[in-house]
Amino acid sequence: MAGLTLDTGALIAVEKHGRRIWTVLKRAYRGGTTITVPAVVVAQAWRGNHAAVARVLKGCHIEPMNDAHARAVGHLLARVSSNDIVDAAVVLGAMHRKDAVVTSDPDDILAIAHSAGIRLEVIRL
Repeated sequence: MAGLTLDTGALIAVEKHGRRIWTVLKRAYRGGTTITVPAVVVAQAWRGNHAAVARVLKGCHIEPMNDAHARAVGHLLARVSSNDIVDAAVVLGAMHRKDAVVTSDPDDILAIAHSAGIRLEVIRL
């Protein structure tokens, strides 16, 4: 595992002060692990002034969605017959970085990964 990629469920868990997400994040911070959050995840989770989420995001790399990345996500969606742009962006980015995905909904992430023949480590919240 090279780093961690957070999905929307992970940011929601931060907002709700979930114990498991804070354990995972503290371990990552202590170990110098790079934490990535795709910009589309931020867009899906952000609904106003969330102090805890804002604090976590300051310590993360926010992965932009440029044209090339958007097309790669679209290609992945076509391969797996899905329309979940956010989960596909999480899977694609994590695959390229060899990250583990931190998620509250591993079934959706793993369904996309397995359909595309991608092996991912998933950390369940």
